[in-house]
Amino acid sequence: MTRQLRLNLRRQVSYARADFVAGPSNAHATAALDAWPGWHGGLLALFGPEGSGKTHLSRIWATRAKAVILDRNRLDAAQAVGRPALLEDVDQGVDPEALFHLINMAAHEGGGLLLTGRTPPVAWPAELPDLRSRLNAMPVAEIEEPDDEVLEGVLRKFFRERSIRPPKEVFPYLLRRMERSIPAAREIVKRLDEAADDEQRPISRALARQILEGDADNLDLFEG
Repeated sequence: MTRQLRLNLRRQVSYARADFVAGPSNAHATAALDAWPGWHGGLLALFGPEGSGKTHLSRIWATRAKAVILDRNRLDAAQAVGRPALLEDVDQGVDPEALFHLINMAAHEGGGLLLTGRTPPVAWPAELPDLRSRLNAMPVAEIEEPDDEVLEGVLRKFFRERSIRPPKEVFPYLLRRMERSIPAAREIVKRLDEAADDEQRPISRALARQILEGDADNLDLFEG
């Protein structure tokens, strides 16, 4: 019954500015996107680790700029004529000619282009020499590995999405011991929620310790 209640109360994923967890590790990237429409050549590449908030931050920009969100698997540069555009995960591969046209169109009246990836654009694949030179010269903004402020903020956000209010001592305990990434924060909240339901007990520091020490024991088994 408890798990069903939590499932019913979970929030939909929100890309609202108010739900973005800001901190030192993403301050530069946030400021760079906020500088729109003053980007040089109408271009910016946003890069950072998986799950670092690139999608959330880029969707905030897309809403403010009224940008079209392009599908990299069916990339059609014509969709971005005369308007800003967002193209995510460029480092995973896109049509090079379409990307080249998008970059050239960004400086035109009404245009603009935000690209995202896990690595900087100098490391993105580019078969066309002209595309390579455009990517190498592109202005960039980096989201760094999450700091304590961001990690605690996303832990609180993920707990809220599951309608859970853990005691305050859970947060410093997790921050000192968990893997320092946003995907790891999401996973630990999920596992705490499931364990609390399975064992019919509240989320606590003791439950967090049980899960994290279980992970360490399993790791020792594989490393032996």
